[in-house]
Amino acid sequence: MTEHPARPTPRRRRPTGRRRRTALGALFGLLLIGLIAGTGLARDQEDTAPRAGRTTAAALPFDLPSADVLRNSPHPVFAHYFPPYPLSLDNQPAEHDYYARNYLTPHGEQGKHAAYCGLLRDRPLPVPPTSGDWQLANLEREVRTARDAGLDGFTVDILSLAGTNRQRVDMLLRAAQRVDPGFRIVLMPDMTSLHTDPRTLADQLARLAASPSAYRLADGRLVVSPFKAEAQDPAWWDQVIARLRDHGIGTALVPVFLDFRANAERFAPISHAFSSWGNRSYTRQNNVPGDIQLAHSLGKKWMQAVSVQDARPNQGIYDEAGNTATLRSTWNHAISDGADWVQLTTWNDYSEGSQFAPSLHNGHTYLDISSYYLTRFKTGAWPQIVRDTVYVTSRVQFADAGSASRQPRLMRPRAGTAPPRDQVELLTFLTAPATVSARVGTVPHTYRAPAGAYAQYLPLSPGRTEAVVRRAGDTVAAVTTRYPARRTVTVQDLQYYGVSSGR
Repeated sequence: MTEHPARPTPRRRRPTGRRRRTALGALFGLLLIGLIAGTGLARDQEDTAPRAGRTTAAALPFDLPSADVLRNSPHPVFAHYFPPYPLSLDNQPAEHDYYARNYLTPHGEQGKHAAYCGLLRDRPLPVPPTSGDWQLANLEREVRTARDAGLDGFTVDILSLAGTNRQRVDMLLRAAQRVDPGFRIVLMPDMTSLHTDPRTLADQLARLAASPSAYRLADGRLVVSPFKAEAQDPAWWDQVIARLRDHGIGTALVPVFLDFRANAERFAPISHAFSSWGNRSYTRQNNVPGDIQLAHSLGKKWMQAVSVQDARPNQGIYDEAGNTATLRSTWNHAISDGADWVQLTTWNDYSEGSQFAPSLHNGHTYLDISSYYLTRFKTGAWPQIVRDTVYVTSRVQFADAGSASRQPRLMRPRAGTAPPRDQVELLTFLTAPATVSARVGTVPHTYRAPAGAYAQYLPLSPGRTEAVVRRAGDTVAAVTTRYPARRTVTVQDLQYYGVSSGR
């Protein structure tokens, strides 16, 4: 490839929760045994490929409202799309594509990721090579996946104004228009990597705004949502807005801040709404009510960040997500504290381990759970649970493993994050109370779960976790994790893996 698909390491920053296992050999199960055997990273090869899933509607514990109902809501939900990590980078079979050769191995890209044993710990669900315009076809697939989960669109990270990543932005706009004219793309200049002048940026945004899929408000204004907007002062953004006006384009600026409180008042005169990138620890969400209140007091809407987790091998840090605790907490804050919009952070930034998109290790787990909360956020009512479903999340190694024999540079907990913990979470969505029998490794557990959504935590033990839900003697849901937990590891991987009984 002529252009490195990801950003250079110095641009992978996000001090409050952004961008940027056990052995990596299990990434593709049997497919990759030959590829990784020489690295000594092969871990456990049996049954590691995600199962063929049911349709989205049948896989969820509830019936997702129609797209018309969801889109009539005044509360749009977007997911942050990161162009460096599309479904495929080279249209090759998964066992030897660019992800396998260069991102999921310490020897990839001429060994530049050797110190942390590979850039990534997970990848998009593999797609088969295809003929024709495969890049556009794959982006169309991602648009369908997001739409079918109830999302209104993507906020697309504009990392550069030329080259491969910029071309993917153009293609994403085309893909959205071809798949669903109602699916919107929010233009998000990334001010940690764009070093340009207001006129040049505005001219490039005007070109992108020519697409009918570029998100505009009902009054016709183009939504521009710069990441780390405070990298430039309000006067600089005023010049961008003025230049877009020269193109006949009105602008609704929705800045995304790394430090919202320090910038709210000075950006208020030029902004339509505010957002913060947030953080990825479930114990650090107490600032959300105050942030939303401040935005509303300034007459601005608020786009709340909703996240799963964050683990960055290349930066040597991770947040303790507490299984799905961060996901549920950030959604509940968006709902209860009066957020106007939501941004899922992120759809597919695998270098930060923050992906909602269906992935090799998680399947659709986090996206499916998110659809439940999305429905409440958009409609004002919790959806009725009509299918018993259990989601199991856990790590595949212990947080206190202490060492990884092949990895010189380890991740450490980010300052201020929740204390690391070693637990399995069983998140049940039940139509009626039921008995849950679980085996974590060789340790059995039994408990009574109530109707509705309920999270039960069990101590992590070596091996796989299996969960069976029974009611009146009948098994109504069952699932087993695909990857076993291990005490001794060669590569550090502190992401939570997810599996669903519904798929």
